[in-house]
Amino acid sequence: MLDHFSVMVRDLPASAAFYDTVLAPLGGRRIMEPGPIGYGVDSPDFWLVPGPAGAAPLEAHIAFTAPDRAAVQAFHDAAVAAGAEVLHAPRVWPEYHPTYFGAFVRDPDGNNVEAVCHRPE
Repeated sequence: MLDHFSVMVRDLPASAAFYDTVLAPLGGRRIMEPGPIGYGVDSPDFWLVPGPAGAAPLEAHIAFTAPDRAAVQAFHDAAVAAGAEVLHAPRVWPEYHPTYFGAFVRDPDGNNVEAVCHRPE
């Protein structure tokens, strides 16, 4: 349903360093720059856009698809190494469905960023 998604960030280099780190275990990489930075696997579908000076971006929830549970764990470990606040460590969330395995962290702008795998173990 979504073709692409962008979030406004206060500090583009800091946010780019964070997403370089946490998207790598999911197969994501920088595809387009300079200016807004586009991330993806084959084409850019997630964008970091510099926000207006002094503006406080509103919190967004961003869930990235992980190919397996090991990638969710690697995303979590990369985020922790990058200094991210952990909202929820990797685990099964049966309230969503029996095989929903996700981890949630905060990015440098306070967004709730998740990696999720829907596949069974």
